[in-house]
Amino acid sequence: MEDPRPQLQAALKEAMKSKDKERRDVIRMMQSAIKQVEIDTQKDLDAASVIDILQKEAKKRRETITEMEDAGRDEQAESERHELQIIEDFLPRQLSDDEIRAIVKEVIAETGASSPKDMGQVMGPVMQRVKGLADGKRVNPIVKDELS
Repeated sequence: MEDPRPQLQAALKEAMKSKDKERRDVIRMMQSAIKQVEIDTQKDLDAASVIDILQKEAKKRRETITEMEDAGRDEQAESERHELQIIEDFLPRQLSDDEIRAIVKEVIAETGASSPKDMGQVMGPVMQRVKGLADGKRVNPIVKDELS
């Protein structure tokens, strides 16, 4: 996995030059979240840890978008959507449903899982393989479908 920090720094400079305040602020927020974890853990983070932090930030935005839409606050939801788009620019490309399905089938074959009761046996190994490349909310229905 490639460390997104140099990409973040370059994008921050570009946003500042082009006076894109919203993009600049979102990038600074991401850098701040990374720095905070480094301070809290007193460790330099590897690329996978940085990507985990960015994914958590993206997940927060997705949850907020849902909450705002449910509350009828479309303007705030749109703002969060824009932030999410900026964060996703720095995340690795997400796997397609077909790619996830292929991994799920592989794990089912390896584990010998055959029914929905074996869901836990399959989800763990699948999530390890797709870490950083697919959200559990996308993987879960595919595993259920394949085990049904």
